Amino acid sequence: MKTLVLFYSTYGHVWHLAEAVAEGAREIASNEVVVKRVPETLPQEVLDKTGATGAQKAFAHVPVATPDELADYDAIIFGTPTRYGNLCGQMQAFMDSTGGLWAKGALVGKVGGAFVSTATQHGGQEETIRNFHTELLHHGFIIVGLPYAWQGQMGHEVVTGGTPYGASTVAGGQGERQPSANELEGARFQGRHTADIAKKVSGK
Repeated sequence: MKTLVLFYSTYGHVWHLAEAVAEGAREIASNEVVVKRVPETLPQEVLDKTGATGAQKAFAHVPVATPDELADYDAIIFGTPTRYGNLCGQMQAFMDSTGGLWAKGALVGKVGGAFVSTATQHGGQEETIRNFHTELLHHGFIIVGLPYAWQGQMGHEVVTGGTPYGASTVAGGQGERQPSANELEGARFQGRHTADIAKKVSGK
């Protein structure tokens, strides 16, 4: 069985979640887990001005995915920052390029889900993931979220991400907050849970 964790990250928050999702998915036996990123679409000068260039050096070693290879995986878990309650432009551009796969029904029956980073607690975490789910449903994915079996999303003592739709983190208005231990554990749970269901569905 093969699982792909596919992400876009501006300052590293989503990348950290992606690595945790992959850790969880690797706990499922006979599961080959691959982490990749989508192509950057912003001009280099914009990345330099926003400070993203330095942050992205940390995960520059992660290979860039192509749309056609999505058909090679049994499960795909997508990670994106939010942009006004929706996918970021880079991830949306990648999804927009999967029309050929849609036309062939190449992703029908695959298991998938999404995770997200927002600046604030109320910055559209659930809305962004649900919007992503809509795109996955158009492709025929079987959607897997982050069930309340993961109790880490039930607390209210500290600021934390985590939704029943998928893992999440709160980055802070200036990106100053990295994913907490609790948020990373939610991501691991989602990766493990998604891969486990994919294994059952695929029979591999």
